[in-house]
Amino acid sequence: MLVNTKGIVLHSLKYSETSIIVRIYTEAAGLQSYLFKGVRSPKSKTKAGLFQSLTLLEVVAYIKENAGLHIARDVRLFQPYMSIPFDIRKSSIALYMNELLYKAIREEESNTELFNFMWKSCLLLDSTEDNLNCFPLVFTAELTDFLGIRPQSGYTENKPVFNLRESQFQSLIPEKDSYIMPEYGSMFQSLITTPLEKQSALHFKPAIRRSFMDSLLIYYHIHLPGFKPMNSHHILHSVLS
Repeated sequence: MLVNTKGIVLHSLKYSETSIIVRIYTEAAGLQSYLFKGVRSPKSKTKAGLFQSLTLLEVVAYIKENAGLHIARDVRLFQPYMSIPFDIRKSSIALYMNELLYKAIREEESNTELFNFMWKSCLLLDSTEDNLNCFPLVFTAELTDFLGIRPQSGYTENKPVFNLRESQFQSLIPEKDSYIMPEYGSMFQSLITTPLEKQSALHFKPAIRRSFMDSLLIYYHIHLPGFKPMNSHHILHSVLS
C-alpha cells in the first residue's frame, strides 16, 4: 500500500554505498524504518543531509504489513527550521529531544496525539524567543503523558515528597533513594503541571534544573522498560547554565 504521511526524523544510518535507513516517527503509522535508495549518490536529487535529527518531512512509501523495513518512493522537506540550526541553545535542546524520543518511543502504530505533540514541540522550539532554560525539562515532563507514565500531581504541605517509584506525592521520605526532596516538592509540582507553551514562566536555578533533569531521567528508567541511559543532557547543563 502506498502511503503519504508527515514524519519526524529520529535516526539514520548508512545501508550501502548509496542508500540509508531512516527511523521516522510518522503521523500515519507511528515509528517506522524506511529505506531511501540512492540518496548518497552524487547524482541523487534527494541528499542524505535531508535526514538530520528532528527534520520535518513528508514521506511517500510502500508500506507492507508486518514488514520491518519499508521502501520510500519520495520524500520532501515539509518545513525548514529557521533558527534551530543557527542557535547553539536550540540545537543543543533539539539534540536532547531527539535522543529522548528515540530511546523512549517504541510504538509502531499510529498515535496522533503523540505525533502532534512532537511536531508542535519542534516548531515551538524553532519559533520561540522566550527564555529556554526550562524547555527541555518541561518537554521531558510533558512527554510522559503521551507515553502513559505521567507523574501524579498532588503536592500539599502535608505531602511534599515526590516518590519517583510510586509516581506520587507523599508525606514521608521513602527508604529507597528515588524521590524529590520535600523542599523542592512545590517546584516539581509546577514543573509537571506546566504546558510547554508556558515553560518560560518557570524560573529554576541551574542546580535545581540539573537535579530535576536527573530525577526525570531516573523516572523514565523506572517506568519505561528498556529505556537506555541518556548522554545529551550533560551538554544542556553547560549550554543553558
